[in-house]
Amino acid sequence: MMKTTKGPAVIIMKELCKFYEMGEEVVRALDSIDLDFMLNDYAAIMGPSGSGKSTLMNIIGCLDTPTSGRYELNGQNVADLNDDALAVIRNREIGFVFQTFNLLPRLNCLRNVELPLIYAGVGPEEREERAAEALKQVGLGDRIKHRPSELSGGQIQRVAIARALVNKPSIILADEPTGNLDTATSHDIMEIFGKLSDAGNTIILITHEEDIARFTRRIIRLRDGKIESDSRR
Repeated sequence: MMKTTKGPAVIIMKELCKFYEMGEEVVRALDSIDLDFMLNDYAAIMGPSGSGKSTLMNIIGCLDTPTSGRYELNGQNVADLNDDALAVIRNREIGFVFQTFNLLPRLNCLRNVELPLIYAGVGPEEREERAAEALKQVGLGDRIKHRPSELSGGQIQRVAIARALVNKPSIILADEPTGNLDTATSHDIMEIFGKLSDAGNTIILITHEEDIARFTRRIIRLRDGKIESDSRR
């Protein structure tokens, strides 16, 4: 049985806007968004093309900045942080999982998962230990020496999840994480996310698939840069 969401807010967004100028036209990618995400939230963001999903995800992940409004991440106003501080937050506080996996084909699973720890300045022995533990956490403890070409699509995505976990981030952002996977494998991946949320991670994913969104405990629907609905179960 899934846990209910509890704990403090790790993300607070107030009147968040993102506008783009395209010639003489102003595109309102996000228009006065108010959202909170709590510790161990498990949420799907949905909406048609152009609804603002990717823009919202990029702002949550500190890959983009809002035009106006306030974004607090673990109690910090992101607008107050310089580029170096944002890079540290992206590496330590947020784990990213992408549809295209983004693994390095010449490196085995262990070395792929170690990469964020290299950027964080962690020593070789601790890196290897933590990477191996992350791979065990996603059920790949017996595949640490395999390269991506020797794995199935579902296993590759598990490696990508392990890489997102290795810095023990509070938030995991997943952009269409099951888009390249078959139905059974997609459901396996969503079960992994559910267990990670139960263990305390905040999981936020973009998906266009209703059956995938139903694995989460919260579905946020965007349309024309605004929140159309925000339902929990």
